[in-house]
Amino acid sequence: MARADLLVKLIKAGVSGDLGLFTRVSESIIAEEKSKQHHVLANQLEAILRSPEVNQNKSMNPKLLGQKFENLLFQINPVRKLNDLILTDENHGKVNELIQEQFRADILRSYNLEPRNRILLTGAPGNGKTSLAEAIAHALMIPFYVIRYDGIIGSYLGETASRLKQMFDFVKTQECVLFFDEFDAIGKERGDQHETGEIKRVVSSLLMQIDRLPSYVVVVAATNHPELLDRAVWRRFQVKLELNKPTRPLIEKWLSNFENQAKYSLQYPLPTIASKLEGLSFSEVEDFVLDIQRKYILALPEVNIKKIVDECLTYHSHHYNDNGKR
Repeated sequence: MARADLLVKLIKAGVSGDLGLFTRVSESIIAEEKSKQHHVLANQLEAILRSPEVNQNKSMNPKLLGQKFENLLFQINPVRKLNDLILTDENHGKVNELIQEQFRADILRSYNLEPRNRILLTGAPGNGKTSLAEAIAHALMIPFYVIRYDGIIGSYLGETASRLKQMFDFVKTQECVLFFDEFDAIGKERGDQHETGEIKRVVSSLLMQIDRLPSYVVVVAATNHPELLDRAVWRRFQVKLELNKPTRPLIEKWLSNFENQAKYSLQYPLPTIASKLEGLSFSEVEDFVLDIQRKYILALPEVNIKKIVDECLTYHSHHYNDNGKR
């Protein structure tokens, strides 16, 4: 039988008409049944989920932000999965711990404990901070909201703090993941003599609102410049992860996953390719592989994959120096 938390979410999705959540929960139940070797049941559920009737209705009853909040938040349907990402063992373990605490929050509360719900991601651009935030929302099967700084930050005294409060009041009403990209834009060090008094008031308001969030709202903040963050910001986050450029073994793992999904070999030893890509970010490695995939598809049916890989490696070697910079 499926886990109780999945059944609860399935009922919630049905009652609210949230077909995106319904699909994600159903896929989780199917995956769980397959892991238990219940293939007959899993196949039956999968056939129902893929039926024309279900797919025709996927555009109906979308869960939308009200006009009052659409200038403050983007709502994104999370499609990235944790298994799609290549994380270090330590980071993967920390993320899984947070997800399990959220799923089993009732048990923790019976012992007067709350699940952790605030995670800070640091590291160079292009190494999966946004993707990880999305994958957490996908794993928890809850809405994924991204802060719109153009709608939050105002030019008048007190306007930004007021909009922040309005946004936080909205997200408190539901289970969700709230994502602050480029968090240093709003969480700057208050001791910086170059910052105005208004910015300092905004940071104080932000910290107060984060403190008041219920634990079922998961806050994920990402920054490429952790040195700019206010010192008090760091204390608000129970989980802090650094997402660095991939090591050679992680690039090999990424390439191996690609071969398995693409159903063809790159016709090169993966350590050789990984050594040539070392120093690039994950997004740059992904660009390299997608370039290969496009050339492969357009060359069908007579494909020389080794020639394609050679061309892509040559192109990337001309566009990136030894430090992975353009």
